[in-house]
Amino acid sequence: SDGHPDYVDFVEKTERKRFSYFDYAKRFDAIFYEPDYWAHVFRKSGAQYVVLTSKHHEGFCNWDSRDIPTTWNWNVMDVGPRRDVLGDLSVAVKNVTSPYTHKRLKFGVYHSLFEWFNQAYRQDQATNFTRQDFVNQKTLPELYDLVNRYEPEILWSDGSLDADSDYWKSTEFLAWYATESSVAETAVWNDRWGRDSMCKHGGFLTCQDRYQPGKLIPQKWENALTIDTTSWGWNRNSTYEQYLTTEQLIHTLVETVAFNGNMLLNVGPRADGGLPAIFIDRLYGIGEWLSVNGPAIYGTQPWDVAQHEPSQNTYYTTKNGFLYAIFTEWPDDDALELKFPTPTEHTIISMIGYTDRVPYADILGGGVKIYLPVLTPDIVPCEHAWVLSISHVAELDHHHHHHHEGDEDTRTQ
Repeated sequence: SDGHPDYVDFVEKTERKRFSYFDYAKRFDAIFYEPDYWAHVFRKSGAQYVVLTSKHHEGFCNWDSRDIPTTWNWNVMDVGPRRDVLGDLSVAVKNVTSPYTHKRLKFGVYHSLFEWFNQAYRQDQATNFTRQDFVNQKTLPELYDLVNRYEPEILWSDGSLDADSDYWKSTEFLAWYATESSVAETAVWNDRWGRDSMCKHGGFLTCQDRYQPGKLIPQKWENALTIDTTSWGWNRNSTYEQYLTTEQLIHTLVETVAFNGNMLLNVGPRADGGLPAIFIDRLYGIGEWLSVNGPAIYGTQPWDVAQHEPSQNTYYTTKNGFLYAIFTEWPDDDALELKFPTPTEHTIISMIGYTDRVPYADILGGGVKIYLPVLTPDIVPCEHAWVLSISHVAELDHHHHHHHEGDEDTRTQ
């Protein structure tokens, strides 16, 4: 066998002899797959959109792709679940509304352009991608089919890096998606549509997996990461320690949003369609935090003055003239000394989820010292990170003073 030794050992240890990759498809029976329950979990997590893998690099189609002859016997209708796994989730997700933003959840599709084991692809590659048989007979028919059938408002492309976007005909397809498809008005897509587009062109940039630039990126970007640090699927080998904690995930969310990103968090279902409880635990933990602190995350923008004060473990976001300071560690002396916000005579500071005002003092030479309340367990609003809402900061306030009441309502987020 010429596979990766670790994987060969795993299959030999766990399966009968002469077990091929194809045999795994029969294992994928999805008997405990409950798309409505998945949608409920994702809704409660605070997620605003859900992206399902329609096809990964091994080419197996998770939707009813039977209209495309080149997907024969390697899709969920012909082998394995014998149900439209993707279609059922798309219906379930579009039917639920976020409890935190009261917006309908959006459905998106991940799709790998290339395939590991496809002869047509290998033959195109052998011509240095001058021939496009694989694209014409497989990639494009799949993409058009997915959009026409399921109307996804997000397309998350992957597996494009062997060739330029010309080979994949990406521009031609995306022009159709953005102007003529049934979701043209709301459609967004990522940057993985060819070697020449990765991290450059797209509605949002993903650049690399687990992308965290650590600074403000002016173009909208997304951090796609996994709860199980070892895998983008279900890894039966994983130990408890290999899963990110709820706190790590919340801190990642805060850092990502402060720098103008979104977080796309991967969970790995089992072959029987079940969603392991550890993923649900993490999702609910994030949701619990967002149920309190959502106002500092949803619909916010990064603060152009500063995004992060590392010495205070504090990140900033803004919305509707408010500055939100999100701190991920409680300071030893119960005081936060922030360099960047300048309070004015109108400034009020409060903590989201806590009733009383929070006292503060100007720091000579700029900044503000905030005296945090003593939070006993019965009144602490949340765990893992806390949010101060700061009104009338000089840096955000200068263009408000001369407005009449109500003028601010015309600004859109």
